[in-house]
Amino acid sequence: MIRVEFLGPIQKDALALDITNLRALATILQATPDMKEWLENSAIAVNDTLVTTLDFPLKDGDKVSMLPPVCGG
Repeated sequence: MIRVEFLGPIQKDALALDITNLRALATILQATPDMKEWLENSAIAVNDTLVTTLDFPLKDGDKVSMLPPVCGG
């Protein structure tokens, strides 16, 4: 099982999914209307390491984090 966490202002509870790559996660989340914009603008980390491709392989026990853009001063 893969644990998916949504950080910062993304108001969504964590998910436990049986998926093998980030592309599968993107497909699932695109079906949720309020997640589409977050998908387009957020960075993705797997086990606390930023990744840049949706083809990144996932294995049982991995943690995926969606990191929305933030601004600060």
